[in-house]
Parts: sequence; C-alpha cells; structure tokens
Amino acid sequence: MTIDRHDITGLILAGGRGSRMGGVDKGLQNFQGAPLALHALMRLAPQVGAVMLNANRNLSAYEALEVPVVPDTTPDFAGPLAGMLTGLENCETSWLVTVPCDSPLFPLDLVQRLAQAAEQAGAELAMATAPEEDGQRRAQPVFCLMHIDCLDSLVTFLNGGGRKIDEWTATRRTVMVDFDDARAFRNANTLEELHRLSA
Repeated sequence: MTIDRHDITGLILAGGRGSRMGGVDKGLQNFQGAPLALHALMRLAPQVGAVMLNANRNLSAYEALEVPVVPDTTPDFAGPLAGMLTGLENCETSWLVTVPCDSPLFPLDLVQRLAQAAEQAGAELAMATAPEEDGQRRAQPVFCLMHIDCLDSLVTFLNGGGRKIDEWTATRRTVMVDFDDARAFRNANTLEELHRLSA
C-alpha cells in the first residue's frame, strides 16, 4: 500500500536569517515575477494533502499566501531542524515533507518518489540525493519526508545541542532517493545565485 498524498503535509522552510543574502527574508525575494516562497508553494501544493509555511519574520507577508504560517518554537533561528520540529508539532497527518523556500525548481514528482521509497524500505525518513556542479552526488537533507513518530527523537536531538540534519537522520531508519536533475535542487543562497537561477 502506498502512502496517500492526502496523508502527507508539506512544509516550506522559510525561517532562516538569509545571512548569505545580506540578511534579507529569502522567501520573499523575487524570482521570475513572484516571491520564492510562492514558487515553492505552487510546486508543492499539488503533491500533498495540506501545506504549511515555517517563517520567523514578516509573518503577515507570508500569511498573504493563504496557508498556515508556523514560526519556530525554539529561539534564535536554530536552523532547518527547528523548522522541521515546528512542522512535526503542527502536523495533522502521518507524514511531513519539507522543502526549502530557496529552491524554486524542485521536481514535480518529489513527494511521490520519496513516499514510494519510504514505503518500500519501511523507513521513517526518505531524503533526496542529486548530482551537484562538481558531478558528485550528495544528499539534499532539506528535501525530506518524515513520519510524525520522528518527533520525540528530534526534540531529544535539539535539546542535546544537535543542529546538523544529517547527524539526526543518521539515527533514524532513512532511505536515500536518487534524482538525476542537478538544476532541480539548486538553491539561491546569494542574490547572485538567485539571478543565475532566473537566467
């Protein structure tokens, strides 16, 4: 039995400091005429049953996208894991899938393929991998499907001072899912990278 998309909530991660972009709110930066977060929402919504957005600034601007906006429950912009924790705490389905707000070209079959792999492997977590510009295949840990049973272990990990996604996922039953389109997972950490993606 495959995981039904209606049993998956999507979470767009837009809660970072945007420090490499000069401190701007990354999800609100313009990409091809619309905010990055809106591009993520339009790609993710058809793949899942419900969508939330994790943000820590400019909440009213994100609320204008007409999805629930959930700020981190931990202080000090604690990174993507803090967003994942907030997502799990607010998730009303059995599964949560996360995507970052700054990768506007991620695959339209991302969630389906992650769910299929998790089901086949009996995994709690499914994570995308993709080739990068140097030809090396690397994990894309913010493109991650997780079962809500992961919540307690994530709380424990963060309370113990953990911040790195791969250190936490290494403690769970995780399956890696290979995607071949390097461009699909490119993210815009700087304004220059954002302009390059738009080209």
